[in-house]
This record gives sequence, C-alpha cells and structure tokens, in this order.
Amino acid sequence: MAEAADIGFGSTRSGGEVVWLGGKDVTGAIRTEEAGNDASKVAALPGVRAALLGRQRRFAVPPGLVADGRDMGTVVFPRAEVKIFLTASAAERALRRYKQLKEKGVTANLAALSLEIAERDQRDSTRAASPLVASADAVLLDTTGMSVDAVVERVLEVARGRLSRGVL
Repeated sequence: MAEAADIGFGSTRSGGEVVWLGGKDVTGAIRTEEAGNDASKVAALPGVRAALLGRQRRFAVPPGLVADGRDMGTVVFPRAEVKIFLTASAAERALRRYKQLKEKGVTANLAALSLEIAERDQRDSTRAASPLVASADAVLLDTTGMSVDAVVERVLEVARGRLSRGVL
C-alpha cells in the first residue's frame, strides 16, 4: 500500500508547501498532533520503512534538497554532504508546538503536549526500524532557547563551512 500511494508535493503561490494524497490536499491533516503520533507508530513497522525508503531517496536530485525526519541522515540519505541533527528539550518543543497551535486557534494542553513529545522520543529512539539517532557525521545543534532566526543562521554557517572547504 505505501509503495503504491499516490503522493504529490507542491507549493502555493506564497511559497507554502502543499501535500496531496490520492489527489486530495492533506497538508493540514498531516501536521496535526494525532497524525504526528500515528506516524511515529507506523514508522516503527519495518515493512512501512522499507516501502517508503526508495520513494524518499528518489527526491535526492540536483540541485539537492533539505530533508527533515528522524532517520534522514542515518538511513534515508546516509551520504548527504551536510547533516545537521536539530534537537531541543521536550519542554522547549512542547512550548513551541503549543504556541503554534494557539496561533492557529487550536485548543492545546501544554502538559499533555510535553508528555506526548517525551513518549514519542522514547518510542522513536528505541524502535528496531530506523531509530532516532544522530548520524556520526552530523553536526549536533541543540536549539533550546534559540530563536528561529538564530537556528537558521547557525544552519547556514554549517553549510557555508562545508562550501568553503570544498566539501559540497
């Protein structure tokens, strides 16, 4: 089923992302807490991981891509030239998510979000199929207490450093 799923990606006129499944826009639906937790559970199934791996790797075409995911640097793109493992405390990530949900007018409970994030981290880091671990050659960046602009600047510094050494 995962191998044959009709999945498409695009962007809005303003540069936002759009994800389609079977011709239906599922962009908002896949960004919910429930979808994130369900994805974490389904991703633990070796058959699902195997079915998606080839599809994910086909995105690695010039000029390149930015991939976000818990096993991008270790399993999906192990030969990526720049790998950055972003992390933050569960409390920080829960607060960020809480603020995002509130901005969208979604009711959220900060304590529940913090617990869900901690549980997901535990589940994802101990699963047999593609566990959440930093690649040995990744730059570890703890973003706890950092602004979005500061994180972006640090990521760009890492990428520029690779360029100046001729790595990219």
